[in-house]
Amino acid sequence: MNVSDIVTPRIEIDLGKIAHNAKTLNKLYGSKGISITGVTKVVCGNPKIADVLVKSGISILADSRIDNIRKMRKAGIQAQFILQRTPIPSQTELVVRYTDVSLNTELSVIKGLSRSAVKQGITHKIILMVELGDLREGLLPSDLENTVKEIIILKGIEFVGVGTNLACFGGIEPDEEKMEYLSTIVKNIEEKFGLTLEFVSGGNSANYSWFISTKDIGKINNLRLGESIFLGCETLYRKHIPNLFTDAFTLITEVIESKIKPSVPYGNVHQDAFGNTPKFQDRGQIRRAILGVGLQDVLVSGLTPMLDIDILGASSDHIIVDAKQIELNVGNGVSFNLNYGALLSSMTSPYVIKKYK
Repeated sequence: MNVSDIVTPRIEIDLGKIAHNAKTLNKLYGSKGISITGVTKVVCGNPKIADVLVKSGISILADSRIDNIRKMRKAGIQAQFILQRTPIPSQTELVVRYTDVSLNTELSVIKGLSRSAVKQGITHKIILMVELGDLREGLLPSDLENTVKEIIILKGIEFVGVGTNLACFGGIEPDEEKMEYLSTIVKNIEEKFGLTLEFVSGGNSANYSWFISTKDIGKINNLRLGESIFLGCETLYRKHIPNLFTDAFTLITEVIESKIKPSVPYGNVHQDAFGNTPKFQDRGQIRRAILGVGLQDVLVSGLTPMLDIDILGASSDHIIVDAKQIELNVGNGVSFNLNYGALLSSMTSPYVIKKYK
């Protein structure tokens, strides 16, 4: 038996379920002519998972970290790689070296990419991101035309697309109005400069409701999907997408203490280890179980126990639960479903073992 099969904390990754989700979404969006970019940032560019996506028909992968893209390339993943986050100015040489395309909003950064591309003797592709209300990254629509004028004359740079980001920072819905506006912006740019853009990237997993309901996708031909592939849900309401698995990832830990204790700490209350002043519900005497995983390993607020137990709180290295009617003993395994934040943190943590099945 492999040590990762028994040691905790570990996250169990069902590659078959991820493959199913990727294939299903690829077929769904492809039915209206929209390609999928598989976003690997939540799994830290994990090469095993990236390989599953490529073998499931997704030929474009995006990540926010150069290190993740470099890792996938080193592992031999054959895909077109997009840098999902606006490039950091000091990393332009790395961006050009390891990515095929990058999402951009700043002319000064694009000029830096141009210099790096010329120096390396290659052409780097650019997608300009447009601000449509979510107020994360994006050029104002009124500035797009002048920016295009500037970049199409740059050496080593090829302008290949326009995109937008919604439902991330501001939670703004990618509805019919927003998508029609993006299509209009793209149509005007294509006509003005005599272009046919390779990418019109309308958003992310939050675009599911728009896609299902719209009668006309307009110019939109690409979506950047992460959460819907890995967790099987859309991201406006976190509703399950039909025919997808929502349990491709499971976090497993062990009970390291189990005792009958009061439900409310006693003594003078001050700040906890993270500077918060905790409050507790009086449940009387309860079986308090301590689990061997904590905030240094995972975003505890994003965990849902698969047993009928309640999470009472957490410290850096512990989760404390009310076992309720379940007799949790030391050494027992406890499993959790994860939301996006918990998945991101557990995949990032070097203390959580990754096991594949």
